[in-house]
Amino acid sequence: MSDEQREFSSEDAGKSIDIPDHLSYTADHVWVDDSVDPLVIGITEYATEQLGEIVFVEFPEVDSQVEAGDEIAQLESSKVVSPLISPVSGTVKYVNREAYDDPSVIDNDPYGEGWLIKIAADDDAPDLLTAEEYGKVAHA
Repeated sequence: MSDEQREFSSEDAGKSIDIPDHLSYTADHVWVDDSVDPLVIGITEYATEQLGEIVFVEFPEVDSQVEAGDEIAQLESSKVVSPLISPVSGTVKYVNREAYDDPSVIDNDPYGEGWLIKIAADDDAPDLLTAEEYGKVAHA
């Protein structure tokens, strides 16, 4: 295991999940890469395991304004429809068209090609968790 990610055992899934150290997280299983502008948002590997196979994603309109705490997308899986809650306020700059066309990319690579939305944040993301803190939340 590299210094850049942690692995935690997931009893539900029977395997370990990756939680990259360079990202920040919400308790709602959303990751944020705030080292780039616009910042990148996606869902964690833990979230993909809990949702099951994602079959459809409904994205916000590009250039729409969002507030932290707003539902900005919906993920439909074989089990449930789940909202994606924005951890930041700002303007939607990009949505992942590849994930729209082929939602399995989210399941297969949630921290890479499976990113969801890029937002130009109005200010710093409030109250995000470190990888270590998120690991405790994901396995509570």
